[in-house]
Amino acid sequence: MAEHIPVLSDEILYYLGPKGNRVYVDCTLGAGGHTLAILGKCESCFVLAFEVDPIALSVAERKIFWMGYERRVRIFNESYVNLLEKIEEAGFERVDGIIADLGLSSLQLVDVNRGFSYLHDSPLDMRMDPSGNVTAWDVVNRYPEFKLYEIIKKYGEEPFAKKIARNIVLNRPINTTFELVEVIRKSIPPKALRTRKRHFATRTFQAIRIEVNQELANIQKLMEASEKALKPGGRIGVISFHSLEDRIVKNFFRSSKCLKPLTKKPVTPTYEEIRRNPRSRSAKLRVAERSEVIE
Repeated sequence: MAEHIPVLSDEILYYLGPKGNRVYVDCTLGAGGHTLAILGKCESCFVLAFEVDPIALSVAERKIFWMGYERRVRIFNESYVNLLEKIEEAGFERVDGIIADLGLSSLQLVDVNRGFSYLHDSPLDMRMDPSGNVTAWDVVNRYPEFKLYEIIKKYGEEPFAKKIARNIVLNRPINTTFELVEVIRKSIPPKALRTRKRHFATRTFQAIRIEVNQELANIQKLMEASEKALKPGGRIGVISFHSLEDRIVKNFFRSSKCLKPLTKKPVTPTYEEIRRNPRSRSAKLRVAERSEVIE
């Protein structure tokens, strides 16, 4: 199993400044890295954590129990879109801080049964929540060509989206990640394949994953809920990994009447962190604080 390394952990602790007897929300528990960092920073703070992936949740629970933090955590095996409802269910009116790490965890990327990675031959799944109704297979094999084009163009920002969508339809059924990778490869001109800095399938896989999990819509819901969930002076930190996510966060912070941005530009990993954890290289952290009074 791959080691899980939380991204921008020191920076999250700096901006959230966990203190005793305060309540924090980890919207994306994953393997537990950020939650453990918060709990380790103060002896009496409490964390409400959300995680839709039961495998990641199980790993996090074991770590939390082993560290002796189980009495200071409540975990919900569901999406953070239910943030406000679950804060109330836990007996709190508002919280002091919110963290959301929007990236895939190492556990998901290396699991050959999940279909997130183009480096493993896997069934086309890509569901973060295994109980979800829509899989990557459904998107690839059942969506009409125009819809595939829109998704790959918008969510993947892929210049050759039209050709990829056309070839997906012509080569159906496509059942595995390697079959999809081969269709993508044949859809991109040889010169573009040679000059791309990242793997040629990255953009298309990203687009399909976003569609399967409704990631951008969920981020928007989180931003809207955060205004109501935070106490005055409370802070929210969001770590994004591509421009579409970052744009939603940036624009919401700028337009919000009660969230004041604390990071003029996104905070990015240090050279040392990227060296230790290459997957952190595209991470961007934006932080905002809730105003005392809504203007």
